[in-house]
Amino acid sequence: MDKTISPARAIAGMITLPGDKSISHRYAMLGAIAGGTTAISNYSTGADCQSTLGAVAALGVPVERTNGVVKIQGGALRAPAKDLDAGNSGSTIRMLSGILAGQPFDSRIGGDESLSRRPMQRIMTPLGQMGASIEARDGKFPPLQIHGRALHGIDYTLPVPSAQVKSCILLAGLFAKGDTIVREPVRTRDHTEIALKEFGAELEIDRRVIALREGALLEGRELFVPGDLSSATFFLVAALLVPEANLVIHGVGLNPTRSALLDFLVAMGAQIKVIDVQQTSGELVGDLRIRSSKISGGVIEGAMAAALIDEIPALAVLGAASENGLTVRDAAELRVKETDRIATLEKNFRRMGVSIESAPDGFHLAGKQKFHAAEIDPEGDHRIAMAFSVAALAADGDCVIHGAEAADVSFPEFFSTLHQITA
Repeated sequence: MDKTISPARAIAGMITLPGDKSISHRYAMLGAIAGGTTAISNYSTGADCQSTLGAVAALGVPVERTNGVVKIQGGALRAPAKDLDAGNSGSTIRMLSGILAGQPFDSRIGGDESLSRRPMQRIMTPLGQMGASIEARDGKFPPLQIHGRALHGIDYTLPVPSAQVKSCILLAGLFAKGDTIVREPVRTRDHTEIALKEFGAELEIDRRVIALREGALLEGRELFVPGDLSSATFFLVAALLVPEANLVIHGVGLNPTRSALLDFLVAMGAQIKVIDVQQTSGELVGDLRIRSSKISGGVIEGAMAAALIDEIPALAVLGAASENGLTVRDAAELRVKETDRIATLEKNFRRMGVSIESAPDGFHLAGKQKFHAAEIDPEGDHRIAMAFSVAALAADGDCVIHGAEAADVSFPEFFSTLHQITA
């Protein structure tokens, strides 16, 4: 599907975003293995999170969707009748593999062509140390053949920061004998820790050390998923690109481990106000008001690169238009996302007449660059499709986004929401 995006002079209105992808995945997986019923309001509409629900249902868990609420009747999982399909979702395959490793049956999980190119050694290594037996194509690529068996807890230091790998280990630890300890080099998203506590698990957290105690008895809960802050990034950037903006984003998740995004934007000069903050299901939720601002530019590196890894494509667009540009380092993880995002950014920026210098672990964008009308190829990557749709708002003519349906992976309502605030 092609989508034509016209330049915009103003961004205005109030929008509500679909539920946070990261939180939705975790609630569905924990609800599947908890006792009783879990009811999840505002569950993500993205295709990735539907893949998680599909995999849970294929494991014998009743899943019901009524009036915007996903109800999951948890309990013991059953051996699937066929391969589990994670679609395009790295979160699904990586985190669910931790649960599958501790089951008394064998299973096989794979996904689409893009997911089949994403390496899985980062979860295979710690799960193997816990006693799991996992086979992969060429020793590292999906599909994964998981031979469920009894696991034991480990004390594991993550070689690179990854909330998905941390979560995989903790979820496997729910079925392990002994405590499971994960040590992070830098702090990553803690949605799994919050969700585990909500469901009744006992955790001890000391800065970047998370200890899950043996024998957790999880119980189903009524839960609300806040709006997705990663999805909000595209609209925050849109409001900072156009000449006139006054936008409110309602009910967004404000988890402190995700606040690096807002901190970074404010440091660049963005006028963002956080209002009406409250706590729901252990997560902070509030509204964001964003107004037109002069953006200076900045550097993303070290712990900041790990914290903003999913937001970098949108921030790159803002960086090119900023006063002093944007430099990204220590973000080699971008090379193994749905696409090689550094390469895909580079190709599409050049199509728009924007110069970019790439490196193995990042890139540099000079500031004060102009976006020219172009045809964009996101190569099936949802974040690239949405980032360049936002760039098109500041172009000198209409842009065409080829394969725009890629946005459905995380945000099926993206284009209608974009139209709502630019109409």
